[in-house]
Amino acid sequence: MTVSFIGHGYVGLVTAAVFADLGNTVWVVGRTKDKIERLKKGEAPFFEPGLAELVKRNLKAGRLIFTLDYAQAVGPSEIVFICVGTPPKENGEADLTSVFAAAESISACMTGYKVIVTKSTVPPGTNKRVSEIISKHKPSGASFAIASVPEFLREGTAIEDTLHPDRVVIGTTSDRAQKLLLDLHKSIDGKHVLCNVETAELIKYASNSFLSLKISFANAIAFLAEKVGADVENVLDGVGLDRRIGRSFLYPGVGYGGSCFPKDVKALIAIAAQNKYNFSLLKAADEVNADAGKHFVEKIVNHFNGSLKGRKIAILGLAFKPNTDDMREAPSLSIIKAIRKKGGHVVAYDPVAMENARHFLPKQIMFAPDAYQAARGADAAVVITEWNEFRQLDLVRLAKELVQPVLFDGRNIYEPTRVKSLGFTYYGVGRM
Repeated sequence: MTVSFIGHGYVGLVTAAVFADLGNTVWVVGRTKDKIERLKKGEAPFFEPGLAELVKRNLKAGRLIFTLDYAQAVGPSEIVFICVGTPPKENGEADLTSVFAAAESISACMTGYKVIVTKSTVPPGTNKRVSEIISKHKPSGASFAIASVPEFLREGTAIEDTLHPDRVVIGTTSDRAQKLLLDLHKSIDGKHVLCNVETAELIKYASNSFLSLKISFANAIAFLAEKVGADVENVLDGVGLDRRIGRSFLYPGVGYGGSCFPKDVKALIAIAAQNKYNFSLLKAADEVNADAGKHFVEKIVNHFNGSLKGRKIAILGLAFKPNTDDMREAPSLSIIKAIRKKGGHVVAYDPVAMENARHFLPKQIMFAPDAYQAARGADAAVVITEWNEFRQLDLVRLAKELVQPVLFDGRNIYEPTRVKSLGFTYYGVGRM
């Protein structure tokens, strides 16, 4: 099958590379000549384990083709995926400008029958607008159906999630479109959820928002655990053993970040408001997430008697999660900002994200080549991203590098008893 993808971000490029690897001819349309030229050389524009190799293999095989020309890609394609960004507006609503622009560009060069699939995360009703745009601008004789096939990939495991998802949601307006999409996904594992377009659109928002709720609930329990003298990890282990609940995403820390959860939570709150429903539950989850980072910084400041003036703080982990270099809405950004506001100096280390982090952090931030050099001469070490590299740190060596052995564990990756036995003053999240 010949398919095309409009956009080469995390969703577009990963999904395109996977479908090419499954034997399809896949076109990818971009907007910037420099990025397209780099992609033609097999250079992925972001870090994702295994992606560069996948792109190079399918470039060499001639199955993955990058272009700036819509007509070149859309013309031969049976299915066209819209995979552009939908960033939040100031009021939390999703900005659909790029989605509608892509729809208009697609329509101008349509021939025959196409299935136009929105894979970008969009509010219910967006695809109806896409259909109106295409109907208005398409050439006479061309026909189409719209569909929504939301993505559920996680950065860091995106290829595996694309090949082996829990479910494949296909929202369509016609049997013909549904058949084509089922045929394209025949080699993809996962239960098929067949529905109308609006249902598919809402499934994506509901999924991300529910996971965000679980994280915020874990953080709220952590706040309470600290006040009553409980260990939140033991509490959540006990809760998670209930099969109706499970332990997944019940992990306290410094809050969620990335390109999905923060914007999708705010967008669903906005969608509810537009439909005259006050989604107070989700508003509370958003507030708890903001509080998680603030609460963590308070621990650091309180340890140093209310002031970080002249203190050097080693930040371990910058990306919003491990196995990615994505800094969008990363908790490290607000935490570093708060530390600096209190007079602290920051030296940071991340195994992958430091180059990207330079675009998000002030020039005054220093970067170290490893965790031990970040800790050298620092008054405390602060773990923000749970990279496996940090789980295996030589804590005895780390202690020697620090002025005083003080460790703030923002992801609860260490066992408090063991760390304290090594002479550290230890602070976790919801742990004593």
